[in-house]
Order: sequence, then structure tokens, then C-alpha cells
Amino acid sequence: MTRARKRFGQHFLEPAWVNKLVAAIRPEAADRFIEIGPGRGAITAPLAARVGALVAVEIDRDLAAELAARALPNVTVVTGDVLDVDLVAIARELGGNVRIAGNLPYNISSPILFRLLAAAESGLVRDATLMLQREVADRLTAKIGTGDYGVLTVSTKIGADVTRVLALPPGAFRPPPKVRSAVVRLDFRPPPPEVRDAPLLLEIVRSVFTQRRKTLANALAPFATSRGRSAAGALVEAGIDPRRRPETLELTEYARLAAVFAR
Repeated sequence: MTRARKRFGQHFLEPAWVNKLVAAIRPEAADRFIEIGPGRGAITAPLAARVGALVAVEIDRDLAAELAARALPNVTVVTGDVLDVDLVAIARELGGNVRIAGNLPYNISSPILFRLLAAAESGLVRDATLMLQREVADRLTAKIGTGDYGVLTVSTKIGADVTRVLALPPGAFRPPPKVRSAVVRLDFRPPPPEVRDAPLLLEIVRSVFTQRRKTLANALAPFATSRGRSAAGALVEAGIDPRRRPETLELTEYARLAAVFAR
């Protein structure tokens, strides 16, 4: 049996936790799934037995070969990095309304999340149930005004509703990671009507959160200057107090600010 490889951030789920995770995913007979990082197939086998089709994307060639050799019904194994694989093409081949599940490598979970959000814009992906480092889950579900509220929180709010569904201790894995884990579900949806230019909004959010300890007037200044605008003036035009800080703004307020710069 292939051992966990540190360079891929591999931690394999113990059997006792497999049923809990499958229950959290809530698979149905007609579902079509993409699984990210199936590893040894602990989730793949019970999940595939409950759904119509499953495409497993695995970066580790040895693990992918072992999984393919098992010839599990309804399972297609794709060998490759999920950051490079065309998820939209896979979702299209599966017929759309695709669901995603995965135990994300903790060292690249944020890039994968942004990749999934981008894929969901196709309208072919319904939801994603993901195991993450608890700190990442905290950022996804963070309340406004808290230290965890940031770029990942706002970016996700544009195209998904996030729910925390399960918490796992380090002992749920072999080898045990040094961090705690959580499972979250992202239910994808179109952006709210007020978000008219998501790329511009995200550019603003990324800019101000690089200086989150500053007031909005100061944090926004570099971006505003690059657009030939006054930061304070743009904030006032958007109806936002320039003395506030980046983590105190709702998505709708960032959308108003983006609309000002779009003009």
C-alpha cells in the first residue's frame, strides 16, 4: 500500500470517520461527482456506490494507478493536479449539475477553493463538500468584523453560501496532521444582483486587505491612485465612512465601491 507523501500534503482518513463524512456529503442516486484527492479511495468506494458517476482527480501517480486498478463501478480516475485539470470540461462531460467532494491538501487549499469558485461560474457545478484545515474553514465562515474575515470570505460570498457541517480531530487521519480539520459545504449560486463587476470587486478587496490594519481611506489609496481617483472621495461617493477598516464592510458595500470605480 502506498504511504502518505508529505510533498502532496497527504493525510488518509481513518475508516471510523468515513461514514460520517459520506453522511455529511449527502449523496443521492442520480448525483454525479468530481472527487478531489481520493488518495487510497476511502471515500471514493462508498460514495461511488451511492451515486450515478464519479470522476476522481488524483495527483499521485501511484495512488491513481492503484485506484484505477480496483475498477470500481461508476468511477473514472484522472491523474493530474486539480489546479491544472479542466474541471469545467469534466463537469460538462458528466452532464452538468455536478457535485464536488474532497479532502483538500492543506498547503494549497486556498488556490483550489478559488479554482472551484471559478469553475462554478460555468453553471455546471452545484455544490462542493470539502475537508479543510480548520483555520481555512474559519475564514470561509467568518463573521464581519472578525480577524478571520478577509479576502477568502468576501470572494466566496460572491458565488456561494457556506455551511460548516463537520469537525474532525487530528486522530481522524493517518498520519495525524498537526492541525484540526473541518468539513464545509459550498452551495454555488449566481452573484447577488448588486455585484455587477466581480473581477473589479475582487481587485479592490485584495488591495485593501493587504493593509487591513489601516483605515479604508489609507488601505484603498494605492488602488484608487492607480485609477486616478481619491480613495476618500470614492468611499464617500459609495456612502462608506473612510474611517472604517476593510474587515467591517459587507459584500454589498464592496459592490457599491466597485460600482463607483466602474463609473
